[in-house]
Amino acid sequence: MSPRASPLLLRVLAGETTERPPVWFMRQAGRYLAEYRALRAKAPDFIAFCLNPEMAAEATLQPMRRFAFDASIVFADILLIPRALGQQVWFEAGEGPRLGELPSLGAMALAAPKAGEALAAVGETLGRVRAALEPERALIGFAGAPWTVATYMLDGQAREDRAAARRHAYEEPALVEGLLEVLVAATVDYLAMQARAGAQALQLFESWSEGLPEDLFGRLVVEPHRAIVEGLRERGVMLPVIGFPRGSSQYAERYADEVPVQGVGLDTAAPALVGERIQQAGKAIQGALDPLVLRAGGPALDDRIDELVAAWESGPWIFNLGHGILPDTPIEHVEQALRRIGAA
Repeated sequence: MSPRASPLLLRVLAGETTERPPVWFMRQAGRYLAEYRALRAKAPDFIAFCLNPEMAAEATLQPMRRFAFDASIVFADILLIPRALGQQVWFEAGEGPRLGELPSLGAMALAAPKAGEALAAVGETLGRVRAALEPERALIGFAGAPWTVATYMLDGQAREDRAAARRHAYEEPALVEGLLEVLVAATVDYLAMQARAGAQALQLFESWSEGLPEDLFGRLVVEPHRAIVEGLRERGVMLPVIGFPRGSSQYAERYADEVPVQGVGLDTAAPALVGERIQQAGKAIQGALDPLVLRAGGPALDDRIDELVAAWESGPWIFNLGHGILPDTPIEHVEQALRRIGAA
């Protein structure tokens, strides 16, 4: 496939400035779609839903049928890796994820090299989606980044902030370091499996880098992300990687400089100049539309998209949200955004 015929997303991640930015939205498969809610109602629980390749592939493809997105991201969950490592994971209705007792580091270290095998259902989902997608639309695989996954594993549940997990980093550094090493190994194996199964790009979701002081950002985010990308390259996986350290725009340039990713996800607080400087340094950026302005729609949505275009259209840029799409976002506002950016 020639570079000009390849998906827009892959061209941008190769450093190209395209005629318009490729578009996909985080959580584009989800509760804002009536067809997703109907599908989800058929599954006994959320984990079973994620690990049912037929259902997960359908969820992945639903927004691709409805909207002119340029890329699809496999429907899964960041907490599948703890499950593969032997920690119990379940979802309480209306309350979110719950995790059981943390297994020993030794037991998890033995399981980590087989994480891809344990989550082979996700690979089957990717294969089904790749077979159904048009060749010009890219398929993204993903994993939760080690620090974010570790916060859930250490706390046993989602919290409003990650103060308790940060406390672990100070009070139990050996435990946290050991857990991150295990998660790096498991994530490399998991993403390598996704690459074999049909993913064309990979994303690391660091949803809880917000609030970290710079020294912890280096230890908990930069070093594990770098180790994952280097581990993938050692395994022969050369797919482009997007790193998304949400809530840490003050460190975005450091991240872009020190982690060998091809794209850097920016959140809604990232200054336009930060994105420009990352582009000028030779990397693609992704983001950073506020999910709240997408939900609001109208002139505010058009104006914000125009601002982003003016700031970033002259460099490699993937148009996306600064976080996941909100469940009560009107369908017509997604359509409005796609029209405004020139994708529809």
